[in-house]
Amino acid sequence: MTGLSTILIAAGVFLGAGVYSFAKQGMPRGVVVLLALASAMCLVAGVLRIQGIWD
Repeated sequence: MTGLSTILIAAGVFLGAGVYSFAKQGMPRGVVVLLALASAMCLVAGVLRIQGIWD
């Protein structure tokens, strides 16, 4: 596992926790959806880096 994949996965988990927090605070749905998309993209990119697809 490279450093970049670790950073991407950590960022995805961090943003995922933000989704949960923002949803619980009653933030606008658009903000929560945008944050969820960013979290999903970070997690997918990190996993694809681990699998070596982009090497």
